[in-house]
Amino acid sequence: MSEQTQARIRRHLGATDKDFAALIRRIGPMTMQVARRRSPYEALVRAIAHQQLHARAAEAILGRMMALVPDADFPAPEALAGLDATVLRACGFSASKIVALHDIAARAADGTIPARAAARRLDDAALIERLTSVRGVGRWTVEMLLIFTLGRPDVLPVDDFGVREGWRLLKRAEQQPRPRELAEIGAAWAPYRSAAAWYLWRAADEGKKIKAVTV
Repeated sequence: MSEQTQARIRRHLGATDKDFAALIRRIGPMTMQVARRRSPYEALVRAIAHQQLHARAAEAILGRMMALVPDADFPAPEALAGLDATVLRACGFSASKIVALHDIAARAADGTIPARAAARRLDDAALIERLTSVRGVGRWTVEMLLIFTLGRPDVLPVDDFGVREGWRLLKRAEQQPRPRELAEIGAAWAPYRSAAAWYLWRAADEGKKIKAVTV
């Protein structure tokens, strides 16, 4: 992302709220990383592995799975489909995650999960509708894919705890905003709602650091 684009995003978001403007000044330019070479299929497999696990544990499980298919950077859908439940269980996947992984492999093979090039031609709503039909994949998971794999600029994950907590801390509120309320607030952040989410995650991180120091 160019410095000019970054500056335009910061001006737009900062103009919507003085507290948001102060947050942006503290944090500075975005450092959000987008996995631009990753396919939606791989992103969903990785998302399933990370569900309800610490990142380090999830990456270890993924590493064991990937070692089963050493001739590829990441197992293709056909290869994943060929790994039976016993083998995947030995990698560390739960029974429910194994079912989800096999469904992801099948849906990638039949085209329900599009390749990256095909995904570019679909808007956010169409991708959410298609991908949430896959077992184990909810709206939040697709929103993370849209932001961090496809680099979509205007996605606001209103159900995300960190985003809602970031806004609560920013406004010094007693309670987090409800998803519908945050969606209404966030309308002013369009067409840069992904950037707004990133800054709110940073606000939540600030809150964790402050809590750790005061405990």
